[in-house]
Amino acid sequence: MSSINRKKDALDYHAKGRPGKIAVVPTKPYNSQRDLTLAYSPGVAEPCLAIAENIEDAYKYTAKGNLVAVISNGTAVLGLGDIGAQAGKPVMEGKGLLFKIFADIDVFDIELDTKNVDEFITIVKAMEPTFGGINLEDIKAPECFEIERRLKEELNIPVMHDDQHGTAIISGAALINACALQDKDIADIRIVVNGAGAAAISCTAMYVSVGAKKENIVMLDSKGVIRKDREELPPTKAEWATELDLHTLADAVNGADVFIGLSTADVLTPEMLKTMADKAIVLAMANPNPEIDYDLAMATRPDIIMGTGRSDFPNQVNNVLGFPYIFRGALDVRATAINEEMKIAAVHAIAELAKQTVPEEVNQAYNTNNLRFGPEYVIPKPTDPRLITEVSMAVAKAAIESGVARKKIEDWEGYQEELQKRLGKDDRIIRHLTAVAKNNPKRVVFAEADNYKTLRAAQIVKEEGIAVPILLGNKEKIGELMNEYAFELDNVTIIDPLEERKTARFEQYVEHLFQKRQRRGVSRHDAVKLMTNRNYFAASMVEFGDADTLISGLTRNYTSAIRPALQVIGAKEGTRLAGMYMMLSSKGPLFLADTTVNTDPTAEELVDIAVSIEKAVKRFNIKPRIAMLSYSNFGSNDGITSIKVREAVKVLHREYPEIVVDGEVQANFALNKELLDSNFPFSTLKGEAANTLIFPNLESGNIAYKLLQEVGNAEAVGPILIGMNKPVHVLQLDSSVREIVNMVTIAVVDAQSHETTL
Repeated sequence: MSSINRKKDALDYHAKGRPGKIAVVPTKPYNSQRDLTLAYSPGVAEPCLAIAENIEDAYKYTAKGNLVAVISNGTAVLGLGDIGAQAGKPVMEGKGLLFKIFADIDVFDIELDTKNVDEFITIVKAMEPTFGGINLEDIKAPECFEIERRLKEELNIPVMHDDQHGTAIISGAALINACALQDKDIADIRIVVNGAGAAAISCTAMYVSVGAKKENIVMLDSKGVIRKDREELPPTKAEWATELDLHTLADAVNGADVFIGLSTADVLTPEMLKTMADKAIVLAMANPNPEIDYDLAMATRPDIIMGTGRSDFPNQVNNVLGFPYIFRGALDVRATAINEEMKIAAVHAIAELAKQTVPEEVNQAYNTNNLRFGPEYVIPKPTDPRLITEVSMAVAKAAIESGVARKKIEDWEGYQEELQKRLGKDDRIIRHLTAVAKNNPKRVVFAEADNYKTLRAAQIVKEEGIAVPILLGNKEKIGELMNEYAFELDNVTIIDPLEERKTARFEQYVEHLFQKRQRRGVSRHDAVKLMTNRNYFAASMVEFGDADTLISGLTRNYTSAIRPALQVIGAKEGTRLAGMYMMLSSKGPLFLADTTVNTDPTAEELVDIAVSIEKAVKRFNIKPRIAMLSYSNFGSNDGITSIKVREAVKVLHREYPEIVVDGEVQANFALNKELLDSNFPFSTLKGEAANTLIFPNLESGNIAYKLLQEVGNAEAVGPILIGMNKPVHVLQLDSSVREIVNMVTIAVVDAQSHETTL
């Protein structure tokens, strides 16, 4: 993209529609006159009086506890320098946007038109009642040191200058992990820090806090090595002055283990890089261009680990890995400060997260297939959804343990769930099912194993102890994929049905299929041919106990994927086969059926589906509240569909009084407790919204779950096949790796349930 086009796109992005990037959004109802009297006069007097009596109630009745001020005077904006408070406003709005999207923290950006330190501090101090925290931004050194120091001393809410500490925290995590990978002891490494501004000084202090030795550090500014014999050194630089006989950057990096760049582009030459110690570490963080080009550095020294501030190279040192979650943890315990203990906790949480298996959604975001801890992945990516839980919880715990928290967290599991909900997903039920699966992992046969997504999912469930994978497919192709993406599946059983044709097992499977289907047009020759199909072979493995459950459907439509299982295993006698989706949203799980099997069920069949689904939902440790859906509400309209649903409900009430179910009812009434209670107080669903929806036909169920998935931002887990003789599960066509892992988890729990009912 040309610089002209990039400039136009950037300006259009900020100008089009509503100018700017952030807005204030009401969080309470405001449509009625009653709402307005509660929001303002006279109702607002009550919380005012409560706060006047107990100032801590401001956190209870106002947005203070989730509100951060991003404050700048525009004297050191990005790489633009002193452009003034007004010109810096787009950056501060952008910072507010990042706070919101990554940690659900609300922000007011405040640009102060003053360079006077005392005036700046006085203004910020006066705003303390408004905010739960202060994020100082883009203030030049050395004034930024004095401003932050005094505000931290004089305010009773957390204050952090992210330009200093954000980079320090993220690069500290990168340094810890890079040292581990390069077999270096952080206490012994020689570090060269090129730059002596706010970020460089804070970074250097952080490295000492996590184990580096002060005497092993050399710092440089624009004049060269900062030496003790230099005259008129400011205190911030004097602390890092050295007595070593070093003067230039070339002198300093000779034999050094680590180069930290917080300066300008292209100051570290290939010749200098060659003089560094074996397995050196280079964090060249100048923006937009690093102190040495990434490709040039790696070509010069392939043995190094390198990070930059850029997203187009590995190991991006990006402050967004830290500041949203540090403030999130601090706000949630009402911390009075962000202290050293909290920052160090963030460093170690970020470093440890990089060592864990990377979620597939992160791989997808970066158009790669197998990010894993190593030289090109020493810190997590900014899109990693686990940052909010790992970092925020570590910071909150450190705040409590160090004595700066005014609120204690007792239920850490509950806090973790709360954090995940802030990102719009409630994974509580999946975490519960994962724990259940891990207690007794089952053998899961993957019928489409010569596929990247399948193998990736198999590796994840194996590593996490959810299941014991069995892979079906072409062994050579599977082996190639395993080598290409470094999948660690060496000890996993791999079976190619084509190579099984002369085995006793194959003959047993063929005979079983022939006996079951010989009066349905299947000859023995046909049975042999069908059994070379992986779906038939996988179903036979489950039928004969050679596997506990199977997963298929990634590369074929639902009907062709389920047919082999129906012919080999079959449906449970007296049970209606149905497909159910579990939709995960910020409001919790919602179960939808039938979405995949029964095209236009009769009233009697709807009863069977409701009974089967009710039992299935109970297996997830959830009490089902079933709404039988229609376009009608309790007889308000007569039609073929509404009458059918009405009749099904009558049967359910008469023959299954223990089931909480009602209808026919429209979806909005079923899911809105207040709406249902006020209009239909006689309903058996009164008092709580439905969590299980039975649709009158396949068309409506299928449309509904796909709308919820695409427009409602709900995550679909399924389809979960209900009513089979043995546990079999068929994926959505082209499911994501996350969806496959979720379905494997469901399949294992289902297999456990089948085992206990035998």
